[in-house]
Amino acid sequence: MSKSNVISSQTRNNWLIDAAVFVSALIASLSGIYFLFLPSGGYQGGRNLWYGVTILFDRHTWDDLHTWTGVAMIAAVVIHFAIHWKWVVSMVGRVAKELTGQGARMNARGRFNVALDALVGISFLLAAVSGVYLLFVPGGSRGVNATTAFLFANTTWDLIHTWSGVVMIIAAVIHFAIHWRWVINVTKKVFVSLWLRPSLAS
Repeated sequence: MSKSNVISSQTRNNWLIDAAVFVSALIASLSGIYFLFLPSGGYQGGRNLWYGVTILFDRHTWDDLHTWTGVAMIAAVVIHFAIHWKWVVSMVGRVAKELTGQGARMNARGRFNVALDALVGISFLLAAVSGVYLLFVPGGSRGVNATTAFLFANTTWDLIHTWSGVVMIIAAVIHFAIHWRWVINVTKKVFVSLWLRPSLAS
């Protein structure tokens, strides 16, 4: 195996966690977009032009996909966050020092990346908390009604979940695009290392 294809166990483990986040986030996002554009309200021939339309699966299956891939994404992100905890603490400290004039200033690209990561993190937190709330609130997941529950009405929780999810998707797509080359390079190395490992062991 050439040195260019050597990959550390830490990098491989990070890639596996990132892959779990990506796959679960992709399915949760697609199912979320389904619910955003195909609301259940309205009536046939009325305000909801998508009434009764089935795309690939029925509505219940889309709901299950959204719920459980969302749970999987939360679990994967928690692991991702724990692995990168030292980096998060370091960046928070660096930003705090810069804001107070006690540290070196980051370049424009660095500030943009930090702001984008913060946006992804905050929007994910809001989407996750509101999603877990809607999962356990009486009426089931996405069981929205006008009654006041914990802190906000259920309709407010649903709005928080919907639009924080939209912001998270947009920010995550930009984040993914910025790091596209790293994703491709590491993915190639991971698959090459997995492919060559059995031949090396024989």
